[in-house]
Amino acid sequence: MGTGERERLMVAVLTYRRPDRIAALVPALVAQAADLERRGGPDVAASVLVVDNDPAGTGARAVDDVRPAGQGWPVTTVVEPEPGIAAARNRALRAGADHDLLVFVDDDEVPGEGWLAALWTTYRETGAQAVTGPVTSTFEAEPDPWVRAGGFYDRAHRAGLATGTVVRTAATNNLLLDLRAVRRAGLAFDPALGLSGGEDTHFTRALTAAGGRIVWCTEAVVADVVPADRLTREYLLARTAGLANSSARVALLLAPGALARARVRARTLAAGLARCAVGSAQTLLAAVRSDVAGDARGRRALARSRGELLAVAGRVLLPYARQG
Repeated sequence: MGTGERERLMVAVLTYRRPDRIAALVPALVAQAADLERRGGPDVAASVLVVDNDPAGTGARAVDDVRPAGQGWPVTTVVEPEPGIAAARNRALRAGADHDLLVFVDDDEVPGEGWLAALWTTYRETGAQAVTGPVTSTFEAEPDPWVRAGGFYDRAHRAGLATGTVVRTAATNNLLLDLRAVRRAGLAFDPALGLSGGEDTHFTRALTAAGGRIVWCTEAVVADVVPADRLTREYLLARTAGLANSSARVALLLAPGALARARVRARTLAAGLARCAVGSAQTLLAAVRSDVAGDARGRRALARSRGELLAVAGRVLLPYARQG
């Protein structure tokens, strides 16, 4: 950025029928925006966007209920009636058409102190086209030993990464995007992944393929608040299968041509069958030994295998499909 230019940054949070969560989160995001402006001075202006994916506007009304009277509040709400994460994220991209930077965060997360400033500072210091950071899980209820042992909410694969480390993909639950780079590459979230998930992996891999760099910021931490109904064995195994299914589908969608897709399909089939064999053995052995941890790991492997094999067969799991 040249001298005198002020970057416009928007924090976008998507919500669907979580009025209590969004009402609690938005004031915290406003405080993060104010903190960033204090630290960044004349170099940055920050605001907040709420994209309500409920056609009834329950989230937008919840934000209005906590909006202070008689003073400016840098919060905009829009209702996106089309179902699906991709549609809501694309609405955020359109709303940011006159902005330089867009930061995605989820409505069930709590940003840590200095979170937004850390993302922006890392972006400025590295010149990257995207910055992502850690997500830690906190629980409304203590998970049972089976859940803990299965590691269903572990995110250890990026533990220990230093700030500035280049990563290939990122989730949109803690992500800063340079919208100028996004617009140059002509990127948007794929509606075909709107109800299955994986749209963020697809998007960020496309950004990388277009020459963009995504870097890690250790200091930009958000906490994912997991409700009790997402700690059941049924939910966690379905979630695991859905994540594996969407990951395999993204790999197939990004494969450049029929031959490459055939190779991805073959690798996914081999991995799914191997995981099925290992998971079955772990589960059987755990039953003999009454091993809670072994059972959790085995059933998690079987769920991942199921998602992968369904993807190879062309079947799509839709964890975000709406009932009724």
